[in-house]
Amino acid sequence: MLSGLIAYLDSIRARDPAPRSRWEILLYPGLWAVALHRVAHWLFEGRMFFLARLVNHVSRFLTGIDIHPGATIGRRLFIDHGFSVIGETAQIGDDVTIYQCVTLGGTNPTNGVAGKRHPTLADGVIVGSGAQILGPITVGIGARVGANAVVTEDVAPGTTMVGWKSRPTDVPMADWLRDFLPYGTPCAEPVAEPLSAVDAARIAVLEAEVAALKAQVAALLAQRTVTP
Repeated sequence: MLSGLIAYLDSIRARDPAPRSRWEILLYPGLWAVALHRVAHWLFEGRMFFLARLVNHVSRFLTGIDIHPGATIGRRLFIDHGFSVIGETAQIGDDVTIYQCVTLGGTNPTNGVAGKRHPTLADGVIVGSGAQILGPITVGIGARVGANAVVTEDVAPGTTMVGWKSRPTDVPMADWLRDFLPYGTPCAEPVAEPLSAVDAARIAVLEAEVAALKAQVAALLAQRTVTP
């Protein structure tokens, strides 16, 4: 158990340059939220729902992180800072990183059957601060969800999602999967989005019109200069 805890603390330290020691990481609210969730989930699985909810509310009071006791969480989840919400049927894989103010939210069933309402995050996913991942969708292995992105559809493995409503960016997986990407958001890095043939043609027309207008302005200015 001790070796597992040390490995968990080291995995957090590898993703966060702020702590100076493992002891400092033991004070992280995200670590306590996950630890208390393990207890709440054990109670939930044993159908002791009231006690599970009680532990959940105590955890939320202490950490500012709300994880429903029914959520399934893998190994080495790192919740950096607080104020995140993880719903009842959410499933989180191993080595996932979630930053502050993230919601793994559910849909509202119209047929009266709860079912799977919340997202599934595969191994190695990074979710940036303020992101909203909604519904019973799957975020693939190694995907990144940028800060404040709103995701309502499945995300392919290794894809970086940005914007509202979010869209995938065509960044080669080898460029991003080599290293940890803080907040799941490219910062001052090239993000290639190839233009369609229609968009390229439209831009060419606009550039030609701008060049023609510049030429007309230059001719008018020259005519005004030589006029006595």
